[in-house]
Amino acid sequence: MVGFLLWLLLLVFCWPLALLALVLWPIVWLVSLPFRLVGITLHAVFAFLGALLMLPARVLRGRPA
Repeated sequence: MVGFLLWLLLLVFCWPLALLALVLWPIVWLVSLPFRLVGITLHAVFAFLGALLMLPARVLRGRPA
């Protein structure tokens, strides 16, 4: 909601810049999409490696009584 209000404020004071931002936002989103996918993948890989490294400790700990 705050972003929309800021965009309306920009539209009032500098409408060409606001329209340019409106047109370029989908392009910026498309360009950043592969970086987000790489980030999600790396997060999953590191979570898997952490779980794999902690597996012996979890197995040796046993079940709580």
